[in-house]
Amino acid sequence: QVQLVETGGGLVQPGGSLRLSCVASGSMFSSSTMAWYRQAPGKQRELVARILSFGSTDYLDAVKGRFTISRDNAKNTVYLQMNSLKPEDTAVYYCNLRRVHFNKWGQGTPVTVSS
Repeated sequence: QVQLVETGGGLVQPGGSLRLSCVASGSMFSSSTMAWYRQAPGKQRELVARILSFGSTDYLDAVKGRFTISRDNAKNTVYLQMNSLKPEDTAVYYCNLRRVHFNKWGQGTPVTVSS
């Protein structure tokens, strides 16, 4: 059974940086699309960044140039490097693993950007 565990969230000042990590158990990681979503209070969950199994990426327009998604298949880990953070980036960030007929979410890690 696949489990996703996110770490790296916390409180950061505007303009600061955080790196989120998501470790996946099991053997599905390298052939799966991995993504980071976020959900702010009172808002719908939205896709922040996605990386396909062969490395292609795409990003939410609001984070382009500031966030970078990457993966290490040897470690079953996906990362989200977040730079130049803004208060509007405050949300719970969720890791997602997806393949045909399978979709798994992590428990979420909160990110708060505030002075």
